Amino acid sequence: MAIPTPDGYVPSHPGLFVVDFKPGEYSSSLIALKDLLPGAEVPLRGLTPSPKKYSTLQYGPGPDDHVELNSDLLFVNHSCEPNVAFDLSSSDRSQWNLRALKSIRAGEPLTFFYPSTEWQMDQPFECRCGAPSCIGKISGAVALSKDTLLQRHFISPWVLTKVAERDRPPDQHADQISTEY
Repeated sequence: MAIPTPDGYVPSHPGLFVVDFKPGEYSSSLIALKDLLPGAEVPLRGLTPSPKKYSTLQYGPGPDDHVELNSDLLFVNHSCEPNVAFDLSSSDRSQWNLRALKSIRAGEPLTFFYPSTEWQMDQPFECRCGAPSCIGKISGAVALSKDTLLQRHFISPWVLTKVAERDRPPDQHADQISTEY
């Protein structure tokens, strides 16, 4: 998919969202055109498998478990206090949704917590969200504690499984060396 530009732009979700194009790299955003209540869902359609890159979402623990959004949803920016989540947790891909985590007013930008779906970011960056709970460097869930992740309203179940694996104490029996002869 070619990334939309202001020239000839046609919204992929007319009546719901519109891209607010701004000059500068990664400065544009996706704006709600109507109020959304917590729990409101927008089905994710037109996703295509893709290698990991800055514009993909990770849906599972494998290195190739990434999809391109192929829509204006590409412009949902990061926030440490997000108002939406990309829920890719269903095994039935037709059930994947963008879900409002809190009330969103018309004119407000949509934001999500990137580590909620990304184990290790393709392009880590310094966060500029300005939220009181800002974590600073955004490099993926791999760099965050379970407590930090759980404070974000939604984390993909597969990310929580990876965190549990990472945080599991090593098997003490395998680490012990027998001193008996």
